[in-house]
Amino acid sequence: MTAITSTEADKLLPPAGLSEWLGLSVPALAQMRHMGKGPRFIKLGKQVRYRVTDVQAWLDQQTRDRT
Repeated sequence: MTAITSTEADKLLPPAGLSEWLGLSVPALAQMRHMGKGPRFIKLGKQVRYRVTDVQAWLDQQTRDRT
C-alpha cells in the first residue's frame, strides 16, 4: 500500500478502486458496508464512493499493537 499525497486526500474512490488499493474484493466491501464495519462511505444516488481521508482514518483505527 502506498502513501496518499495531500492532492489525493479528498479524492472519491469507487468500490473497485478501493478494492484494488486494499486488496479486498468488491463483495467483501459491500458486506462490510452492510454490517457497518468498514470505512465510512458516501452514497451518490445508487453509487457508493469512499473518501480517501475516511479510508485512511479507518485504517488508522485498525492498527493494533498486539493480537
